[in-house]
Amino acid sequence: MNVPFPASVLRPAGLTAFSRGGGASTVPLVTRARGAEVFLNGQTLFEVGAGIPLHTHNCPESVVILEGDAVVEIDGEEHLLTRFDTTYVAAGVPHRFRNASATAPMRILWTYASVEATRTILATGLTTRVDAEHSR
Repeated sequence: MNVPFPASVLRPAGLTAFSRGGGASTVPLVTRARGAEVFLNGQTLFEVGAGIPLHTHNCPESVVILEGDAVVEIDGEEHLLTRFDTTYVAAGVPHRFRNASATAPMRILWTYASVEATRTILATGLTTRVDAEHSR
């Protein structure tokens, strides 16, 4: 079998993170550049007080809290989340995450249901492809 991208083991601690601004940084994991054809995923670390702006995607997204406590706002309703709590947000639904702890970081694992995933920031209307936000 001729496979353009071999199976991989990805170790986030050894990969380059990029800043999302406001105290959040992302490590892309499964990406188109690594051979993804169906979904994308990665981790985002939120420092104390960090959050990301209200946004939507053009495909469903699932997020798992890996460490710390989070507040997620989904379609105007806030929920407190803790380790291993998981969200599902349908395409087009406004949402955002922020670190709920005053003393510890919070880390999430995100998965988009498409390699063509986009993010639209509601405050600005700016839309970018998720995998174009970094050069991995």
